[in-house]
This record gives sequence, C-alpha cells and structure tokens, in this order.
Amino acid sequence: MRSRSNSGVRLDYYQRIVHRLILAHQEPVTGLFPASNVNSHAWIRDNVYCILAVWGLSMAYKKIADQDEDRAKCYELEQSCVKLMRGLLMAMMNQKDKVEKFKMTQSPYDSLHAKYSSKNGLPVVGDNEWGHLQIDAVSLYLLILAQMTASGLQIVFSLDEVSFIQNLVFYIESAYSIPDYGIWERGDKTNHGEPELNASSIGMAKAALEAMNELDLFGARGGPASVIHVLADEAHKCQAVLQSMLPRESNSKELDSGLLCVIGFPAFAVDDAQLIHNTKDAILSRLQGKYGCKRFLRDGYRTPKEDPSRLYYERWELRMFENIECEWPLFYCYLILFHAFQSDKRAVEEYASRLEKIMVRSEDGILLVPESYAVPQDLVGFEYQKPGSQTREVVGRCPFLWGQSLFILGRLLQEGFLAVGELDPLNRRLGAQKKPDVVVQVVIIAEDNEIRDKLAEHDLHVQTIAEVAPIEVQPARVLSHLYTYLGRNRKLGLSGRKSRDVGILSTSKLYSLKDRIFAFTPQFADLSRFYIASDNELMIDILKGEINFLKSAWDLLGRPLVTLVLKRIHLDQDKIPLAMIQTMRKLKSGYINGTRVMLGSLKDFLNTSAITDLSFLGSTEDGYPDRLHPDVQTYLDEHLLRSFSNRSTMNLRGGQLRPRTLRRRMSCKGAIKKTRSINVDSDNLGMEGPSPLTERRLSSIVPPPWLQANKQSHVSVFATTPEEGPTSSPLNLGNELIRENIYPVDPHHSRSAIDRRSEFVRQQEMPKILIQRHRAETNFADTEVEELIAMLRETENLEEQGDILQYLVDTQGLDFNTARLGFKNKSEDNATQGADNAGMLEEGRVVTVRDLLKGLYEKACQQKLWGLVRHTAGMLGKRVEDLAKAVTDLLVRQKQVTVGMPPNNEYTITAPLPEVELRQLIHDAYGDDESTAMLTQELMVYLAMFIRTEPQLFHEMLRLRVGLIIQVMAKELSRTLNCDGEEASEHLLNLSPFEMKNLLYHILSGKEFAVSSVARGNLSIVSCKSSRVSKKSQIGLGDPEGEDALIATIDDRQGQWLRRRRLDGALNRVPRDFYSRVWTVLEKCQGLAIEGRVLQQSLTQEMTPGELKFALEVETALNQIPQPEYRQLVVEALMVLTLVTEHNMVPSLGGIIYVEHLVHKANQLFLEDQRKVQGDATLCCAKIKDGKEQQQAASGMLLCGGAAYICQHLYDSAPSGSYGTMTYMSRAVALVLDCVPKHGEMECAIS
Repeated sequence: MRSRSNSGVRLDYYQRIVHRLILAHQEPVTGLFPASNVNSHAWIRDNVYCILAVWGLSMAYKKIADQDEDRAKCYELEQSCVKLMRGLLMAMMNQKDKVEKFKMTQSPYDSLHAKYSSKNGLPVVGDNEWGHLQIDAVSLYLLILAQMTASGLQIVFSLDEVSFIQNLVFYIESAYSIPDYGIWERGDKTNHGEPELNASSIGMAKAALEAMNELDLFGARGGPASVIHVLADEAHKCQAVLQSMLPRESNSKELDSGLLCVIGFPAFAVDDAQLIHNTKDAILSRLQGKYGCKRFLRDGYRTPKEDPSRLYYERWELRMFENIECEWPLFYCYLILFHAFQSDKRAVEEYASRLEKIMVRSEDGILLVPESYAVPQDLVGFEYQKPGSQTREVVGRCPFLWGQSLFILGRLLQEGFLAVGELDPLNRRLGAQKKPDVVVQVVIIAEDNEIRDKLAEHDLHVQTIAEVAPIEVQPARVLSHLYTYLGRNRKLGLSGRKSRDVGILSTSKLYSLKDRIFAFTPQFADLSRFYIASDNELMIDILKGEINFLKSAWDLLGRPLVTLVLKRIHLDQDKIPLAMIQTMRKLKSGYINGTRVMLGSLKDFLNTSAITDLSFLGSTEDGYPDRLHPDVQTYLDEHLLRSFSNRSTMNLRGGQLRPRTLRRRMSCKGAIKKTRSINVDSDNLGMEGPSPLTERRLSSIVPPPWLQANKQSHVSVFATTPEEGPTSSPLNLGNELIRENIYPVDPHHSRSAIDRRSEFVRQQEMPKILIQRHRAETNFADTEVEELIAMLRETENLEEQGDILQYLVDTQGLDFNTARLGFKNKSEDNATQGADNAGMLEEGRVVTVRDLLKGLYEKACQQKLWGLVRHTAGMLGKRVEDLAKAVTDLLVRQKQVTVGMPPNNEYTITAPLPEVELRQLIHDAYGDDESTAMLTQELMVYLAMFIRTEPQLFHEMLRLRVGLIIQVMAKELSRTLNCDGEEASEHLLNLSPFEMKNLLYHILSGKEFAVSSVARGNLSIVSCKSSRVSKKSQIGLGDPEGEDALIATIDDRQGQWLRRRRLDGALNRVPRDFYSRVWTVLEKCQGLAIEGRVLQQSLTQEMTPGELKFALEVETALNQIPQPEYRQLVVEALMVLTLVTEHNMVPSLGGIIYVEHLVHKANQLFLEDQRKVQGDATLCCAKIKDGKEQQQAASGMLLCGGAAYICQHLYDSAPSGSYGTMTYMSRAVALVLDCVPKHGEMECAIS
C-alpha cells in the first residue's frame, strides 16, 4: 500500500474526529442524532446542522479519492447523510395529516413537530406541550435537502416522497405571515408561549423556496414528474418582509444572533449587501462578548438569576438578565463561515483564534465547542458593575454538536480541503452581487379585429387573440386553478396548493403543456374582480408599478413578459381612452418610469422569455404520466371557450312593458346620502347606530322602539317574514334609525305617535306567526312598491335609481322579488336567478332587488359614477379580492391597522384575519355607511400597494388609522375646495379610484396638492409643482366670490403648521427614534400619563428601548387622543422631556408626569405672550375675558375652534423660533417639573 499524502493523513484525522464526536451518536435504526446521552429526543434543526460536517468531509474525500479506500470512505460518509435526511423525512411523513391540515388552519397545534424520538422517529411530546411551530427548522431541512441533491446525493426515492416534499413547500410558503416559535423555540422572549413573526424563520423559508424551485429531486436521472415547483411570488413576499424587518428579529427581540445564519451560510437569504453589513454590525456591536455572542438582549436562559423551576419569566424580571446573558461560542463558528464565504482571510483568522481560546480540550486532546458560557453565581454583582469583566464558566452540553459540526466545516475550508462553492452547489452565495438590468417585454393583444383597427389608427400595431395562435392567452385565474393540482396525492391524502393567489412574477412567464404554450394576463387585469378594475387610469398606474416591480424582483432565466388584452369593456364611448394610448406610446419608446421595456408580439418573445413546464398536470398516479389529468382536460376545454367572452349585463329598463302613468311621484331622494358617516366639521366624531340591513348585520343591536316613534311608514314593521330565509334577520323591525321622515306616505296611513309606539311594543312581543298574517293583510306596501318599481323603470338617472333601490333594500330586503310583489322561497329563488332577466316583470321569472342592484352597479361602473359604484358595491356585499392580502402586507411590515372612526368605533387589526372576518369587522365599524366601508377596503388596498413599492412613505408610522385618514382626506378636500364638510365627503366618495389613490399618496407624502376639475364634474388631484396648476386656488368648481376669494389667496401660508400637525397626527407620524427616547424618559420618572392612560416605569423592566412591543405601548396611549393636532403637540412635549433626560440635567424627573398638563401650561404661556405683543390670538383666546366669553369657554367652545382647549394659533406656530411651540414647551417643563432647579446658572441648549 503506497504511503498517504499529507492531505490524506490530515483528512483521516478529521474523519476520526467526525466519527468519534458525531457519527458515533447516530442511531442505527432511524439515522437520527439524540440530543445527548441522557435525552433521546432528536430536533430537526440540530440534526440537520450535525450532518453538515459529515457531508463536507465526504466532498473533501471525493476530491482526493485516488485510492479505493478513499472512495469507500467517501461513500460511507455520503450514506450517513442520506440515512439521516431520510430518517427525518420518514418522521415528517408520519405526520402528513398535519401538513394537510396546516395548509388550511395555520394553527400552531397543527404544525409538524420540532423534535422526534431518535429511537423510532415517532412524536415525543403532545401537540400543545411544546412550541412545535418552527418554520425555520422545516425550511432548513428543505434547503439542505436541495443543496445535497444538487451535490449529487440521492435522498428522495419515490414520486410519493416528491409529492410530500412539494407539500412541505406549501407548508412554508406563507412564512412571511405566520408567527412561529422561531430558532430558540420560545416565541415572545418572556417565554409565555406566544408565537411571533421571526425574521430568521422568514429568511430561512425564503432561502428554501428559492433553492427548491425547479429542482429535480431525482438529480440527473429524474424526469418532469420529480421536479418541485415554487411560485416565485411567495419567495419574493418573504424577501420583502425580511428586508423590512432586518436587523430586527421580532416584536420582542430587537436583535438576534440567529440572524447570522440568514445573512450568511447556510441561507444567504439577503440580496442587499448594505443590509447584510448593517445586520452583522448590529449583532457584533450589541451582542458580541469574549466567549461568543449572546442570543438576544435580556435572554435569561441558563443565567444564574433564572428560576429553573418554571419555564416562563415574569415581565418585571427581564431587566435582571441585562448584561449577564449567556454567551454562545456557536456564533463564532457562524462568523468564521460568514467571512470564509466573503473570502476575508484576516477576519477568519481573527475569529478562529478567538474560538480556540474558549474551546475545551478533551482527555485525548480533541478541541470541543461547548454550548454556552455563563457568569458564575458569586461574580454576578461585579459583572453588573462592569459588563464583560468576569471569567465565565461552561454551562450546557460539551461538545455541542451543532457548533462542533460548523467548526469542522470551518476548519475544512480554512485548510483548503473544501472550496466554498462545494458547500453551496446552488450558488446561493452570489445572491447579493449586482445583477444586470432587466428588460421587461410587453405584449398587447386586441380582443377582436375592431379594436385592432382602432389601435392601428394611432400607429400601434397589435395582434388579436385569434392571430397569436398557437399560443393561447388566458386570465390569471386559469393559472391559479391549474396550480391547485400541484402536489396532489391520493395515497398520502394530500390535496395540493390551497392559496389561489398568483402574482406578477408567475404570470410573467410562458407555460408549456404537452405541445401547447400558454401566456397569462396578470391578476390585476382580471375584470371580474372588483370595481377598481374598471378605472382605466388606475389600471395603467398599477401596470406601471408592476413593471417597475419586475425590474427589481425578477431573477429567473429569461426576460419577464407581461401580456395584456385590450377589450371592448375598456373603451370609453367607443374610443380607446387617451391615457391608454399615451401609455402604449411610452412603452413603444423603450422606457417607462426608468425601466427598459420592449413592446412586441408573442412570437418575437418566445426565445427570450422564461418557459415553465406544467408537467405536473399529467395523471401520474393512474399510470399515464403523458396524458392530462381528466379534470384538467375538462377544465381547459370549458375554459378555452369562454374565458375571454364578454358577460352580458342585465338591463334595468324592461323593454316590453311601459309603466302606467304615475299619479304622483314618490320621492326617495337622498336615501343614499342619509347613510354617510364621514364627519368633517365637528371635532368629536360619534357614529350613528348601525341598522340591521343585510346578512352581515345579524349581530347588530335592535334600536329601542321609542327611538322610532315618529316614523311614518309601516313597511319596515312587516318587512320580515320567517320565509325570507337567512338573508334577513328578525331584527329588521324598524330598521331605520337614520332615515326618519324622508318618504312621504299617504296621510291615511299615518297614525298618532302614541298608537304607533304601542304598536311597536306589541310588535316586539308578538310571536312570529302573527307578523306573517299581518303581512298578508297589508296591501299598502305592495302599492307603494309597485309605484317605486314603475318609477325605477321610467327614470334614466342612475342616482335616482340608486336612491329607489336603497329604499327598497331598507324596507324589503335584498331578496325581495320585484316580479311577483311577494316573497318567495329562497331555494326557488336561487334556481331561477340564473335565468337571463330581460324584462323586470317577465312571467314566472324572479327578479330580486339584488339583481336590480347588480345591473345598476355594472352600469355605474361603465358610466364611472364612482360614488354610486362604491355604495352599490357595499350594499351587494362586494369585497376587494385582495383585502386579506393587503392587510397582511401591512401587518407583516410591522404596521398595525385600525378601521372605524375614533374615538368610539375604532377597531385595531393586529394579526392577519380571513377575508370574511375582515369584512365583518369593517362593516361593524361603519354601521350603516356602505360607501365608507367600501372606501376603507379600497384605501387598505392602496396602502398595501404603496408599502410594497414605496416603503419609505411609512417610516416612523406604527399604526395606520384608516378612519382618521378618510377624515383628513375629506378635511383636505374641504380646505382646498373651500366647501363645507358634507360637500367635501360627497366629492371624496365620487373621486375615481385613481384620483383616490393619488390623494392618498399626497397625504402620505405630505406634498401640497390642488384640485383641478375635469369633464363631468370629476375632480383630479394635481401636485402643486405640476404645470397644470398655475396658482394654488385654481379649482374648477366655480371660484369663491368676493371676500372669500381674497382670503383664499392670502390664506395660503396661514394654517400650514396646523395642517402639518393634523396630517402627522392622523398618520401617527413621530420623530426619528421617538419611542426609544421616550423609554429613557420613562426610566427617570415613575410614569407618563397621557389622556388617562399611564405608561408605568415597569415597562422599562420588561422591554428594551428598541423593542417594537414598547413602541406599541406608547402608541396605544397616544391613540387615546381623538384630535390629531393635539396628539402632535403631546408628541412635541414628550420630545422636550427627552431633551431634558439626554442632556442629563437632572438625576430623576420625579413622580408621574402628566404630559397634557405641560401642553396646557405651554398654551397659557403662549396666550400671555400674545397679550403682551398684541398677536393674532388676541382675537380669540387671548381676549380680555368678560362674562360672555367665560360662558363660552365653560361650554367647551373656543372662539377659534382649536381642539382640546388649545388655541388654534398655537397649533399653527412653527416648532422653532422665539414664539415657537418648542420654546413654550420648554418653559412649561421648567415650570411644571419640580426637579428642574428654579434659580442658579444652567446650560440651556435646545436643538
């Protein structure tokens, strides 16, 4: 036998170490590693990390294998890896039912277990006895499985296993919105078992999704059936959320060393080099010690102050763990690998020498990595005084296999046995390198020849759907349906993909299916969805946004391809809208908003686009992989015929039947207006009580009968019969709190109020059968309804039709049959509803009020009457398809959302909710006001669009209060248009979706805007810098006359600061680092009282300054203040307090500080100064008081209308300057706080 080379000898040494320390512990039956000699539980995460050293060593042997024994060693090591990975796979496959359930519930109790028995792979603790939901562990398994498969190992053996892995991909694909227990298995750091969103889990999931995409699990020997498919959009959502969170780990952990595995080996999940750098620096500066890094701040695990008898911590005791947290050498191993992959030799050597100093030598001289180092009990006091000064002792396992395995990998890299590329065969480490610019390909297709010819007139040449054959163009919903077949497996009981969402990254590829090629139009262009899709300008705006998004997010092979179909429905009075023509010309020019684009035809782009094979649609399970699944076949056959045919809209005006002449016209005018609740003028915003209108309102409260005493119509008394089915509730008795006295009815039918009152009381005690009999006797209602319906057919005006239908819905309910003027059974209703309703009263057909509303809704959409569209959409219970997704988008970027009008009806949404619950919540919040409820849903979608494309708009905002934002939008319109509140709300609700989004953008970004009027009374919002507005007061709604006009031009600068404060208050915007600075104030006083809420000093015991949970506590207290401008002054007062503490003027601020007291004191000082200098405020608050004035002040009305008894002029003062608000606040602090010395010299500098 010839002598070994030096490298061979050295490798044999590592092989002995790996054998003794790692492989010796591997269970022969399952292949799993127990946690220690005394604990047989096998954690998924630890097991995967343990085997990495074995995998690395096998690849090192493969390189020098010139002898049979080396090849044999290499193979043995590889098989150990396969054995372990398959052991974990078997353990998880035993829990396949959980994977299936979790796709639906996403509940922590339905998750895969985090640990199994190493003896037999079965569960070792119950579903609710452990924080099992750890998405990072399953993701790590998938990531390493992908890397090992790419390196040539065969781990997956059968197609059933492939289906299971595909379902594991679905299991982790929503990681960005699922709170879990995270890498340390504790969730919230108090360890009370509350899961939270963890950046380390999201990063690991993103890495796994990218690594798995288009991977053949059978390696080079596989076929189309063994390929895993991932929807690129899911991975991208994980990336977006991860980037918005870093360097924060979660709500309770502002920083965590566990993030090292996300920014470096093994995940390489961050693409932004600067963010990687910032995260690593934050960890090193705040968590690194002599013996490794702390896991996170105030981590009590294994510290001498921890009470080992209980798992959880009390909230007040977390402060004790500060500075004595255990330090983990494991993180030095991560840092060595991190720098090795960056090929930074000096840093690798530095951390290697640090690590060697703290490793423990075994009897036979092997270096071991211990689990952690703690401060000894008797040295805790000294460590508190001077952190990092004391010698620590080893606690926990030694060797700690997770760390030991990474240490060995690091050694193999340092000694040149492995190249970094071998540990990362999928090249994930190159993610942060700069990519070339993406060119977005755009194809526009005309629905038919007529539209093609119309485009040709504008020198835009496109093909029709028929001409692009053999390529077939389908809407995105077809793709989403096809994806539900992915991962289905009857034997395992797995049902395929549940989410119906396909994003722009998925529709920007071509798909091949056998010999056909499909192109899909993007999801936003799907007209069957929501009314915002019928606003062409908004659609174009969204398209520009999506093209811009593709530029940054596209990382697949080939170029992205956006396919758009121009349909009849897009035409405006038979012409192609100008906005569309302009956009197409821009696309033709090759650049749009800074993104390179190419406009062309589908066949030109076949060779340059990404093409994905939909081979998973074959019936593999039935043994015919080459034939399409029978369900898919029928779906495609049906769909290809009708996916792009136009839906016929129902005609409201019956053709054959002319109404008989009406003797009198009943007036329903204003029925819709009565439902509005946006309040602009008053300061206190109460809401009217909700009335039980439709099925959503079952939970509403019945207004007491005496409230309704003066109602004139009985229709509503008898509106409900038990036959009416589930859509209406017995609560419909007298359901019009708000709409009293608006429908004049025959005087014979009105009785005295007392009669009616007793009638109501009787009515509530009457059994149901009685109501029904009454219903039969009163024909009065029928005659009224007949007349209404005749009017409905007669009127051309959609607004009038809306009012009539609103009245019918209130009195008769949505399912009232207008054809028979009676009630029908619900089931019959549904059966006949599908029939085409040509005339309103055709024999034997049912036309319900709901059908009439649908017809009106579609017409209003076509005629662009947006106020009516919003209202009818609300009455029909339409929902924004992406509502739940939009709310999730906001929440996962750490923004909470509130709906409803403050202070009484505000609901906060803190966790993602299903669509149905969200709609219920919004409708509960706005009671009867359908339009505002719809507007709220719409604004949430726009906010989500902005947070995806321009996250910087949301800096320093923690809660988005949609109700307040709506109020501010109306206030801004009333200010700009010089009109009263009601008119402004009307204008607001009639803005087109595009203008609405524009107005919201101007309010979020604080840009000045003006309103210019466009044809048909539609307003258009224009930035003030833009050329379309020559001077500020140009509003096309008739200029204010005389005196007002003068004021309008002068008043421009006045009110500027008030407006700023109002906007910032409504958007909850605070100065930079505001919350962490409030923390320092709280540390020095016993509490801060705001509007009756006291922030206790004990919060600083539980939470660290940068913790999101602390910020939310402060935010909740500030949100008690209903007036936005007053809230902003309170924020300014808090800022002055932070200056006092930061300059260390005083050791302590004393007891509880009442922050409002400071604001009112500042107001007093301001008014005194105003009297001295005869300022503006002498006209209102600073007047010399006489009796009448005092009376007014007592009744709560300030002359100038300032909120919360603070003079309007103080709100309108700039913060700086000798008459600035900060000056007065500082003086108020000096006067109110006892701790500030009253005389003597003092350094005074206010920045």
